[in-house]
Amino acid sequence: MEAPLYPDFPLDPTTPRGGQPAFWVGPRHLAGDDGRFYDAVADTLAGLGWTSLTIVRGRQEPDEAPEDRQVLRSTVLHVSPDALRWAQWSLADEPFHLGDLPIAWQISARAEASSPLAQWSAYFTREVPGEAVADFLVALDARDQPAVPLAGPKLVLDAVAAHGWFRDIDQPWAAATDPTFTSHISLGEVPPLIQDADPRVLAAEADAEGPAGWQAWAEPVLGAPCLWAASFAASVPHDLVAAFAASLSSTAPVLRRVLPEATQERLLRAPA
Repeated sequence: MEAPLYPDFPLDPTTPRGGQPAFWVGPRHLAGDDGRFYDAVADTLAGLGWTSLTIVRGRQEPDEAPEDRQVLRSTVLHVSPDALRWAQWSLADEPFHLGDLPIAWQISARAEASSPLAQWSAYFTREVPGEAVADFLVALDARDQPAVPLAGPKLVLDAVAAHGWFRDIDQPWAAATDPTFTSHISLGEVPPLIQDADPRVLAAEADAEGPAGWQAWAEPVLGAPCLWAASFAASVPHDLVAAFAASLSSTAPVLRRVLPEATQERLLRAPA
């Protein structure tokens, strides 16, 4: 998908949303988050009955009006009714980066409510399509035991292959890419600081290779900054990653008003 269907309709991401026409666009993995990554995911969580708590950390000088306070970190925490899973939206002064992009959503789960530690976590930067994260959360919410693996890694690659993605020639069991070779999903080394309770991760030596986890990213231009990135700890069940992958690679168009500048010319679009 390289050329716009309607090139006469300008799409300027700096224009306020109220002045933007709506478009059905594809492919989904290059469509971005429409500038409403928080809302798209939070609406899904509210529909699932998760509760939310907002935490703000800031700095206020003496005699400074409350409205002038400098907010350094704003976090919204969403917790499932059984308290076994939670999702955290965070804008921070010292953000955790993935692929040189700041993390926006961190989703975690534990085996027992009495445990203070997450069994696994998954991380998503801005511009990840909100539909894919929402489908990941719906699959997570439907699980009775969110920390128990139910399937193998083949399920993830089958999910994207069903939508036309190509398996990697050298690693057909561990990696795939979309037909335009801009978006990728791979099972391999997990980036630093990814939270996982697997003892093999905790005990791994600095120069040793630990358990493999899924990574996904979009690189519209080779060598240029990534559009988005997602990382799944080694203990994230493969069926949950498959739910994300199936939604990410879906050929169904998505509704957008704001398109990423890096991929505008790669998207097919039609007025909604």
